[in-house]
Amino acid sequence: MNGRAPEIRTWPDPAALAQGVADWLLDLVLAKTGVFSLCLSGGSTPKALYHLLGRAPYRDCFPWERIHLFWGDERFVPADDALSNYRMVRETLLDLAPIPPGNVHPVPTWGADPEVAAAAYQKDLQAFYGADRLDPTRPLFDVNLLGLGADGHTASLFPDTKVLAERTLWVDAVVGAKAEARISLTYPALESSRHAAFLVAGKEKAAVLARVLHGDESLPAANLHPTGDLWVFCDTAAQGAP
Repeated sequence: MNGRAPEIRTWPDPAALAQGVADWLLDLVLAKTGVFSLCLSGGSTPKALYHLLGRAPYRDCFPWERIHLFWGDERFVPADDALSNYRMVRETLLDLAPIPPGNVHPVPTWGADPEVAAAAYQKDLQAFYGADRLDPTRPLFDVNLLGLGADGHTASLFPDTKVLAERTLWVDAVVGAKAEARISLTYPALESSRHAAFLVAGKEKAAVLARVLHGDESLPAANLHPTGDLWVFCDTAAQGAP
């Protein structure tokens, strides 16, 4: 995945995985003073984590007033669409935890043009960061939660798409890879993280996770090189354990 081997932590099942990541995340948040930036992923495995964070005891332990939430990618659909990553997070976390509305930074998918939405989200990120260029010594995100698709994609960085070569933009539109257009953070923005963590569960992910861990550069997830620590959080099924 990068020059350093990722740290791998394994739990027996998806429920234990979600609780373990919740504990890990809480420790990191409480260990830092001031603003804490968290980039979220879609998918069923992160959804279980958000479900925990939105309910006691985690809901009552997190200092939500200083946590800012961002999205690694989004489908270009209305915010109330069943396919929306924002909607999933809203239903599992935002509607339940006392997160100030100004701390929530969804991708603006209510316009008519994915490229315009991508540019607007880049401006939001840059305004939060306070600069239009990323400094390797000052990561954009404290934690970046990442999914892993069966084809090796993460965020909306799909195999054989032009966004994989983007090194200037922080956010780009991904059109044609799937039925609906996507808005995705690019490698530079995703990599600007103190902690980048893949959340992977289920035996159907075991083969692709093994390829990523072995450095198969044909898979977008294997080409992620975060400025900080790289983690793989998985269950025993995804790790290929019997």
